Amino acid sequence: MERAIQGVAEALRDARSVVIVTGAGVSAESRIPTFRDAMEGLWKSFDPMKLATPEAFEADPETVSRWYDFRRAKCLEAIPNGGHVALARMQREIESRGGSFTLLTQNVDRLHQRAGSRDVVELHGSIMVWRCVETGRRYEDLPVPFEEFPPRSPEDTLLRPDVVWFGEALPEAALERAFEASSACDLFFSVGTSAVVYPAAGFVDVARQGGAQAVEVNRDETPISDAVDWSLRGASGEILPRLVAEAFR
Repeated sequence: MERAIQGVAEALRDARSVVIVTGAGVSAESRIPTFRDAMEGLWKSFDPMKLATPEAFEADPETVSRWYDFRRAKCLEAIPNGGHVALARMQREIESRGGSFTLLTQNVDRLHQRAGSRDVVELHGSIMVWRCVETGRRYEDLPVPFEEFPPRSPEDTLLRPDVVWFGEALPEAALERAFEASSACDLFFSVGTSAVVYPAAGFVDVARQGGAQAVEVNRDETPISDAVDWSLRGASGEILPRLVAEAFR
């Protein structure tokens, strides 16, 4: 592991353009349950896969809104971990040297921003933002918890969480940035993601086709483990701080 850390650190020091994609594993280290985790408490009898759909919201907006409001509160209680903080420092170091840094995340909790990361590309939206189902207007700084379910805008229109549900397309602008950055980078990181959900799972292929070196940071083996230059096994909250400290001494 130490030799691999040193190899990635050297590549990071030399990189002109870095792209990171993060997944649920990074948030899980801050104790935010993933969709694969069993639901607890009042929600243990519900299937999250059936709540996170446009059809579920249309059929029962109150229940879906209550669940997302519960998740929103849990995200706000969570604290960015060492992995989040390390990525924020990595961005500062790369950009201070005139390089390019793009952070793509599948997470909706905004812990990256709270740790100091800037201009984060939110592939799946944000649970901190809710939008009008009629106009598409987005609202932030909303009360926690909501006072009514489903919540309504100041104009008395229905609000839904501004996240990508199953069956919905990812934001076009976010996808364009992701593909553009991945194709132009010289160092790509996949961090805390199972690498099975597309299109995010395919960004590493785009990067490799463009000539980039690739790094995986994950507790477990994934479908891309054999396709990257370095596969670092372990928690991102432990590995990334070591990597950044070695690269930017």
